[in-house]
Amino acid sequence: MAVAVTQKFEEMVLEIETSTPGTFTRICGLTDVEVTRTSNIDTVEIPDCDDESLPHSLEKQVRSIEVSISASGVWAQQSWGTMSDWFYSGATRNIRLRNTRALVGDLETEAGPALLANLSNSRTKGQKVTATVEIQFDGTPTRTDRVA
Repeated sequence: MAVAVTQKFEEMVLEIETSTPGTFTRICGLTDVEVTRTSNIDTVEIPDCDDESLPHSLEKQVRSIEVSISASGVWAQQSWGTMSDWFYSGATRNIRLRNTRALVGDLETEAGPALLANLSNSRTKGQKVTATVEIQFDGTPTRTDRVA
């Protein structure tokens, strides 16, 4: 029996580009990160030309692809300026999602411009302030495989 090789928490890294182009930093405090890759699919009904009384066949085709990231955790003070500036600017920022344990030839990085679609904070008496964010890639991320 072969045991699955797994990935540790710290080996999936979400980063945002700093003010220095090409330099990325982790968004501090986000302890729960979920990446959603969605295919938007169109469906067309195709009739049977020999016997139109038969049910139509359904054919499907991917129309577009979207990738989004939902994350939550504690609200780290060192992320406040970066995240609030990003939200209020309405601008795209370059982000990247890295699998630091990718095997040679496997997908290591998904990167590209993204929008901060949601920035929420919450407080509960006796607890730390928390944050929830939703980030949406603006277009299909550039994928880079790990090289030797």
